[in-house]
Amino acid sequence: MALTHFLTFASEAELLTLVGAGFWFVALVALFADRRRTRREPITRLNKVGWMPWTAIFMACMIIGGGLLALALPKALFGGG
Repeated sequence: MALTHFLTFASEAELLTLVGAGFWFVALVALFADRRRTRREPITRLNKVGWMPWTAIFMACMIIGGGLLALALPKALFGGG
């Protein structure tokens, strides 16, 4: 109940901060997945599980998350009215 109450009455800056942090979390997951993929042993045939563009996912999430956090920064630092 407390989480729904917080999300209902949160300011725009708080919501932007939460979404931006979520994008950065997804970017970190993509970074670790890309690192794991590059350290994997090379195989002679194609993988049967498919291919994910981890680097592109990482870059997109970092840029979007950074932009959202930059938008929320003045309100978080200076309060505003």
